[in-house]
Amino acid sequence: MKRSRLHEQHAQLGATFEEVTGWEIPAHYGDVTAEHRAVREAVGIADLSHRGKLRVTGEDRLKWLQSVISNDILPLQPGQGRYSSLLTHKGKMLTYFRLYVQTEAVMLEDVGEIGETTFQALRKFLLYGTKAKVENCAESWGLLLISGPKATHVIQSAFGVDVTDLKPVDFVTAQIGGHHALVLRTEETGEVDIEVLLPADSLLSAWTSALQAGDKFGMKAIGSHAREVLRIEAGLPKAGPDLNEEIVPPEANLEGKAFSLNKGCYPGQEVVARMDTYGNVRRKLVGLVLLDAVVPPHRSKLYSGDREVGWISSAVRSPQLNKTIAFGFPLRDFSQPGTELAVEIEGSRHPATVQTMPFYAKQ
Repeated sequence: MKRSRLHEQHAQLGATFEEVTGWEIPAHYGDVTAEHRAVREAVGIADLSHRGKLRVTGEDRLKWLQSVISNDILPLQPGQGRYSSLLTHKGKMLTYFRLYVQTEAVMLEDVGEIGETTFQALRKFLLYGTKAKVENCAESWGLLLISGPKATHVIQSAFGVDVTDLKPVDFVTAQIGGHHALVLRTEETGEVDIEVLLPADSLLSAWTSALQAGDKFGMKAIGSHAREVLRIEAGLPKAGPDLNEEIVPPEANLEGKAFSLNKGCYPGQEVVARMDTYGNVRRKLVGLVLLDAVVPPHRSKLYSGDREVGWISSAVRSPQLNKTIAFGFPLRDFSQPGTELAVEIEGSRHPATVQTMPFYAKQ
């Protein structure tokens, strides 16, 4: 079982741990609702060091990545990022990640807890003679997430970096704990989300500095349970439960975000382009609100009358809304807001209504 360099610090804060893709990570620190509230009202900090992280170098790095991933990265300048995915030849999603272009390298970060999946998938496309190298940074680099209305204040105070005007998926560089770090604007909770990606040797120093800077705002450490609620409220699908080999990007509403229709060939491109041309997406990612308090497990079946029409991919009880909310993938004809469906849980049917996402948006 792998552990973050901050494992001892999490334990001292009272963390309850769970296993995710071979890592032992904090599930919560005793009060999930308080962690959730800290992010919505002030600021929270999470250790995402278990996330898949890759570094691509070599003179062919951009040309090679451009040929295998689903989005167009050639227009990006150093300091800019973009979402993308890696597809099978049938257009299905193997991985979903954010990509950050530096002067001498490209960093990739999985969006979701899928471990080394992206590394293993990309390696298969690295043909002999290609002047590119993919380094797995899962254990050698750490990753912190600082989220909430006060996130930019904490980053400025802790690291002397102004990220006030940083656009989503762009980044600035900084020296943190004596090491070169990337300070990234991301999308994880629906609030201001700033990530700090840096060598693991600097992780403890960065964590300590951030906690000290956030103390006056009542900063709390955030576990995976609160993060899951926050991201579903914000309508953000992730690799693993929502985005996987059952899904083609247009089915997950990722147009204009994670794939390009005009950049040229890449694995799965023909399938995605055909869907766009003929509008024949079979199913759609939707938000669902359940009338009952019960939280359906992953892969619970969706019904319209007696007809099975899809499945639930993620679900939580939202303290913000005091409702059970979920992501589902019903057939296209059952994806309009207001559509009444039912979720089957342990043999019983529970009413659910399709709702426009995000469930929660900042005022």
